[in-house]
Amino acid sequence: MSEETTGAASVAAELRRRTQELLAAHPPLETDQLDFLKARFDAGLAWVHYPEGLGGLGAPRALQAVVDAELEAAGAPDNDPRRIGIGLGMAAPTVLGFGTEEQKQRFLRPLWVGEEVWCQLFSEPGAGSDLAALGTRAVREGDDWIVNGQKVWTSSAHVARWAILIARTDPDVPKHAGITYFICDMTDPGVEVRPLRQFTGEAEFNEVFLTNVRIPDAHRLGEIGDGWRVAQTTLMNERVSIGGMRIPREGGMIGPISQTWRERPELRTHDLHQRLLKLWVEAEVARLSGERLRQQLVAGQPGHEGSGMKLSFARLNQEISGLEVELRGEEGLLYDDWTMRRPELVDFTGRDAGYRYLRSKGNSIEGGTSEVLLNIVAERVLGLPAEPRTDKNVAWKDLAR
Repeated sequence: MSEETTGAASVAAELRRRTQELLAAHPPLETDQLDFLKARFDAGLAWVHYPEGLGGLGAPRALQAVVDAELEAAGAPDNDPRRIGIGLGMAAPTVLGFGTEEQKQRFLRPLWVGEEVWCQLFSEPGAGSDLAALGTRAVREGDDWIVNGQKVWTSSAHVARWAILIARTDPDVPKHAGITYFICDMTDPGVEVRPLRQFTGEAEFNEVFLTNVRIPDAHRLGEIGDGWRVAQTTLMNERVSIGGMRIPREGGMIGPISQTWRERPELRTHDLHQRLLKLWVEAEVARLSGERLRQQLVAGQPGHEGSGMKLSFARLNQEISGLEVELRGEEGLLYDDWTMRRPELVDFTGRDAGYRYLRSKGNSIEGGTSEVLLNIVAERVLGLPAEPRTDKNVAWKDLAR
């Protein structure tokens, strides 16, 4: 056994010991869920690769699975990751990478235990695919920034306490250079959240209007004007969290259609069988590719491979849900409920086949459109020539809008 292997085994044994100590001191069946999660964070077992004092122990990221397996076997509660996915997958790594020590201490613990929900104030009506063209303005006034503008497609804004926000702080430089990254308190005066009803009937998205919102400079992440670089950390982690989610075999969109195929032999045809087999294999390849991507994360920050995973995720969801509607025939045209709702979490595979079909249409838009991600993969993964761009050296205020 190599020295490296021996070292990993020793760390894994120490993590098991710490986990058993946590379970002994806070029996899951006798401890309030929030109290247990706080104790787990304080024990460094929340995300073991984070630094000590911030929910981790500085251990290899791959060994998180050791802790998770012990806790799952003991029936310990989780932190409902789907409800706080934006905080876990996007805000936390950005705060860790660019936040001050005070910011890390203030935000990471309540984020991980689920006391505070986060949302993302990035996209705007005129800055979606071309996010760097954003026009929301932040103007310095003493120790504060006064923010005015509009954001759109904001998941969970109606339940969020905090938001990660990018705003233009210098209109006299090219668009990528004049952006600064902030943490915005969603309860502050001037923050107005309005629902955006989708064609699923739900309003999981929102538009957010910011009117003279005062953000203290202490809630700035990174340097002034360096917000685009900070945002890249957020965006790469977002695409990994969407496209590289850990799911079991036949998890995700392929699960419901596989179950229907087994339970409803009268719906089967040879053509549908061939198409389902093809998509089942592709879904399994995507699942295993996601596992490989997560293993790569052990060595450092996510790269642009997450864009490829998110592309695959969107295409597969749309093709599988379309086949499911076709398999079900007339039943597939039914829809269970058009009631206007504002859900606290996004469930891509929930409800019935009609919902899955409609909801999957958004997968190729949210988290970066498929067209933009194709450019990213082509240029930054495959090394193909970049598309000609005429606005890279033009001040944002001089761009045509």
